[in-house]
Amino acid sequence: MDINRRTLLKYSRALPLFGTIALDSIRQKALAAGSKASGNIYTRIGVRPFINARGTWTYLSGSLELPEVRAAKQEAARHFVDIFELQRAAGKRLAELSGAESGMVTSGAAGAMASAAAGCMAGTDPAKVWQLPDTTGMKGEVIMAGGRSAFDSAIRLTGAKLVVARSVEDVEAAINSNTAMIYTTSLGERLQRIHEIAKKHQVPLLLDDAAGIPPVDNLKNYAKMGIDLYCFSGGKGLAGPQCSGLLLGRKDLIEAALANTSPWEGAVCRPMKVGKEEVMGALAAVEAWSKMDLEALNRKWKERVERIAKLVETVPGVTTNISIPEGGNRYPTLTVNWDEAGWKYTVADCDRQLREGEPRIEVLTASNPSLVPAVRGRDPKTPRHNKLQIISMTMEPGEELVVGKRLRELLNAARKNAKA
Repeated sequence: MDINRRTLLKYSRALPLFGTIALDSIRQKALAAGSKASGNIYTRIGVRPFINARGTWTYLSGSLELPEVRAAKQEAARHFVDIFELQRAAGKRLAELSGAESGMVTSGAAGAMASAAAGCMAGTDPAKVWQLPDTTGMKGEVIMAGGRSAFDSAIRLTGAKLVVARSVEDVEAAINSNTAMIYTTSLGERLQRIHEIAKKHQVPLLLDDAAGIPPVDNLKNYAKMGIDLYCFSGGKGLAGPQCSGLLLGRKDLIEAALANTSPWEGAVCRPMKVGKEEVMGALAAVEAWSKMDLEALNRKWKERVERIAKLVETVPGVTTNISIPEGGNRYPTLTVNWDEAGWKYTVADCDRQLREGEPRIEVLTASNPSLVPAVRGRDPKTPRHNKLQIISMTMEPGEELVVGKRLRELLNAARKNAKA
């Protein structure tokens, strides 16, 4: 009886959502009946768009651009400009917005890593710029504080030799006369300790906080700390162009990074081209974020996953919790739990059915289809903890009801099949 009462209470909380879903279903059918559209730009070539409840993953095309970004790119596309002049003007504006000495727009956070490493090794010397990736006669080592990552090819391709330093103590021990740069993704107290070591030995430090916006305050926080170089992705939380990133920091190091990057012909980072549309789009994204109310956005994003939680919790045995991760995807995130063994229905099963259904829905699990298998460095057959999570920020308004309805249907069916 106790279980029935709890179930009834959960149904009563979700009842308004069921009504909204029913009305929306009728409206969608009416629109489909009267529509003569032949699909969209993607479906016409056989690609299935989807509801993104996984987050700002690059292989899933990052985030949707802010309206201000789309407008800026459209306007930028109507004019010719000198890219050298544009990057310097953008750097000046980024400095004003961040408090850093200078900045540049890069081809993603990985592009920022490459440009920074090349700049720290070759500087602005044209002969050395042309010599890379041969680092003979240059400081050619980059210390990887915390170990290697799936993205360190962006540094290796410049010719740098990676020196792995897993602990903070290892970082100081690894510094020598051939050290060109220290790279880290560490934050908080660990970042502060690495920063102090870098300053002590006068070695440039690059902080990679690709998913560090929001909060937009991080744009200024690292400048206040005096971090030599720091970078963000443009196509994640910043909601700028997917093919953009930001590199900010000391003016001399930004100048060196620019000297080793497109449009310079002969520079090792020439392939990492950034167009005028990306530059102005990234600037527009930073400008837009400087005026946003993150608390209000988090409330809106949390409301989305709360609606999903109310719907799926009407299935007996399903529990949920909402939190904001400290790492990437720093948005209200819903975790959905059920008895996988008892129901004979795994997170992987649910993930697959959500993806194969219509509309296609992508959720966050332990799987990473974009990771080169060798990177993991473990037996792919080794069991990994898996959980199903839903990221709020990348869903469009109203999509949470579609996700909640589908997820509820799948979990309810799995539960009934287990009892049959």
